[in-house]
Amino acid sequence: MKSLLGNPVLQFLIGRLIGSYMLFVGVTTHWTKVNQEAIEPFWRPDGGKLIGCIWHGRFSLIHKNWSFRRGVPKAKMLISQSREGGIVAHTSRTVGAEVIRGSAGKARKRSKGGVEAMFSMARHIENGGVIAMTPDGPRGPRMRVKRGPIVLAKIAEAPLVAVTWSTSHRIVFKKSWDHFVLPLPFGRGALIWGNPIAPPSPNASDEEIETVRLALEAEMNRIAAEADRLVGVRVIEPAPTNGMSRMAPEEAASAK
Repeated sequence: MKSLLGNPVLQFLIGRLIGSYMLFVGVTTHWTKVNQEAIEPFWRPDGGKLIGCIWHGRFSLIHKNWSFRRGVPKAKMLISQSREGGIVAHTSRTVGAEVIRGSAGKARKRSKGGVEAMFSMARHIENGGVIAMTPDGPRGPRMRVKRGPIVLAKIAEAPLVAVTWSTSHRIVFKKSWDHFVLPLPFGRGALIWGNPIAPPSPNASDEEIETVRLALEAEMNRIAAEADRLVGVRVIEPAPTNGMSRMAPEEAASAK
């Protein structure tokens, strides 16, 4: 199975199939939109720098939180270099997003393109692009922000915006670490955007970075719970904080 998933042709086909399904769910769901005015200024050609953040378990419909009209800054997703990441990359391209490949390696192992990915993301933002990240990826804890997006926001001097969605028709994979949400078509949905959070100052201390990290985490969990309540489904809770460790600076580029 692993060798099959590593086949580029199979990755392309599976990614296209999943992406097409997500587009289908998106157009067959009746959406309620909350606080869209917070994101609309960033949809202008001169909208400015931005890092959008969504929980790993809700990655599948993130394209509904962005606009792909002509003139809107291009959005790129950070995707890991794993076999599964190859499928996710094709899925992202199918729904309209471009990708940057890279993730941090496990402790005491070499980084898997993490440093290169960090600089690629910073350059993309500086050139007027937008980056989308999953701050609790790639391995959790669920719905707990790591330092990666905060460090990137500091480097690129870009605000952070929490985004989320929920649907009334869904399957939640509770045995997965992220409680992955598979949306189903023909239901009610909620799209919510948080208010922009200012990045740490260029010379920010660890304390300031931690303050921004906690603010982003609180906002992401607030709107995720609000989205679930709006469509009448059970709220997905974040993982307990006991035993949670901060992300080391050298791991900062990992978000998917």
